[in-house]
Amino acid sequence: MVEKLQINAERFMGFANIYDNARPKCPEKVIDIILKYLGHNPSVVVDIGCGTGLSTFIWSGISKEVIGIDPSTDMLNIAIQKSAGYGNVRFISGFSDKTGLEDSSVDIVTCSQSFHWMNPETTINEVSRILKDKGVFAVYDCDWPPVCHWEVEKEYNCLFGKVKELETGNPELKNSFRSWPKEKHLQNIISSGKFRYAREAVFSNSEECDAERFIAIALSQGGLQSVLKAGISEIEPFLNRFKESVNSIFREDKITIDFCYRMRIGVK
Repeated sequence: MVEKLQINAERFMGFANIYDNARPKCPEKVIDIILKYLGHNPSVVVDIGCGTGLSTFIWSGISKEVIGIDPSTDMLNIAIQKSAGYGNVRFISGFSDKTGLEDSSVDIVTCSQSFHWMNPETTINEVSRILKDKGVFAVYDCDWPPVCHWEVEKEYNCLFGKVKELETGNPELKNSFRSWPKEKHLQNIISSGKFRYAREAVFSNSEECDAERFIAIALSQGGLQSVLKAGISEIEPFLNRFKESVNSIFREDKITIDFCYRMRIGVK
């Protein structure tokens, strides 16, 4: 399975800086919700599929030890660079179902914007193995696009509708990744039989955003990057129209956008 999922790591090569600068910060609400279910401050938090560490560093002031795990060299290099000065945060190159961590050694395991790139069965088995009794597994994703303006959102959806069409119709792109449906995350956690309680929680988080960042949010998506890397010119008018819409609506201003999150929680 590791060999098959290596293609997912390769999907995120070459645009780690765009990703790190554009993607949303991890909301404080993530900590608030998870700690309600854990009941105390953790000793060890593991962030699987940590990318550039956007969802990892938030735990540095809460947990004694924080470990980020990701198979993408590009992403991890940025995370490691940012970790200077964080004595309790470290990063490991690895896959979700082979963390190399000890049995029952972790209080919290998180997957931010990443669980759909992992085999749910083998990942949940590994998560259950490393979690302590009553430890918490939290999977959370935000919906795309963020809430901002209907015209911009419409062009975003049009752009990524074309991306999906191109990925589906191009065998090289279609076979360049393996993903699992986000809408089945909760059911996969429940069906595993590894957790005594599971539920979904929803919340939103606001951030300031200008036109450059909003365009970069689109460019931080692996699907669009794959199409661009493949040199498929059909995407160009859709991307250009999206950029024109963003620049027309945002102009030189910063506006408040809202990222809408869905968190699936399992208590071991």
